[in-house]
Amino acid sequence: MQVRDSRPPFAGLTNLSEKVLHSLPTPCYLLDEAQLRRNGEILLGVQQRTGCKILLAQKAFSNFDLYPVLAPYLAGTEASGLYESRLGKEELPDKENHVFCAAYRADEFAELLQYADHIVFNSPRQLARFGAAAKAAGKSLGLRINPECSTQEGHEIYDPCAPGSRLGTTRAQWNAAVQEHPELPALLDGLHFHTLCEQDSDALAQTLHAVEAGFGDLLPQMKWLNFGGGHHITRPGYNLQTLETCIVRMQQTYGVQVYLEPGEAWALNAGYLVTTVLDTLQNGETSLAILDMSAACHTPDVIEMPYRPPLLDAGEPGEKRCTIRLGGPTCLAGDVIGDYSFDAPLAEGDRLLFGDMAIYSTCKNNTFNGMPLPDIWVLHEDGTPEQLARFGYADFKMRLGRFPTR
Repeated sequence: MQVRDSRPPFAGLTNLSEKVLHSLPTPCYLLDEAQLRRNGEILLGVQQRTGCKILLAQKAFSNFDLYPVLAPYLAGTEASGLYESRLGKEELPDKENHVFCAAYRADEFAELLQYADHIVFNSPRQLARFGAAAKAAGKSLGLRINPECSTQEGHEIYDPCAPGSRLGTTRAQWNAAVQEHPELPALLDGLHFHTLCEQDSDALAQTLHAVEAGFGDLLPQMKWLNFGGGHHITRPGYNLQTLETCIVRMQQTYGVQVYLEPGEAWALNAGYLVTTVLDTLQNGETSLAILDMSAACHTPDVIEMPYRPPLLDAGEPGEKRCTIRLGGPTCLAGDVIGDYSFDAPLAEGDRLLFGDMAIYSTCKNNTFNGMPLPDIWVLHEDGTPEQLARFGYADFKMRLGRFPTR
């Protein structure tokens, strides 16, 4: 396929023929095996040069059929709870299995101990409640800290260091807890912080200074330090040198094993959402097109974050001759992907392709309005497509009430 769009989200499309593109059902997610491997190679290089270990944060990408592609490059998985931890154990049984949850459930914790080998607690109260049992089971325990250092702009809902945050333990909270429970420090093997969101390594360097200022006296007693996620390591232009300097410095200074647990970096620009124009209309001066995909259902981060996803061969509003607002078919007035410009008007039946759709898509989509879930396909490195999952009415109904098993 000849790709005129040189932006990174579409770099892998040279492996996709026009014939294959137009043979795919829509809407569908198309995961790019070659781009996943490219990301893996970059992350493996960081590990080899620094000695750190990089985990896959499954909250961003949990399409387990592609785990064998990433397996040679990752040290393990990171989970946000019981089910993700189990998935990591089932699909990558020989890799490390880390879990962090804002609060663990007592009725699930025994099962979680069957899967996870590293368990990070959000609060001293949770550490006190579950730590002894986890330690007795041979697990490595950590505490998520809040260094109270905000480095984000424009992503306030993703800022764990915002005032009043529920995520992580401040130094004041830790000091108060240790006064009440002096046995807590002996339970800890590591510290964990996650403060970034799609950021470069300069933000990490700034955060590390705050970590050392607030918790540096604890680090010599730790076996590991987890830098969390939000590191856009595989993005073109990311400053790898600063990242690696940060890793090496912390390991040499404190004798800890450094972990990172990005999600996006593993699957950045490694997937697409293929969709078809169902209808076009004009409302005053606004040209609109209704697609068979929904922002609210199939790309919820478009509305939650919000952001405007890249679209193949489309420009910014006003950049090209025809500016068109793209929306979904649901009843939600705000089910709008965004305004894009094109060389010519869109027509019913036109096929569009959104980029960077491997992350926070299949793991977050929903069936609001009875919208069907898009099928999941993979584009293999030789250019051949393969269907991984097909969804239908049963997937909508079974989540809403009694559903007979056959």
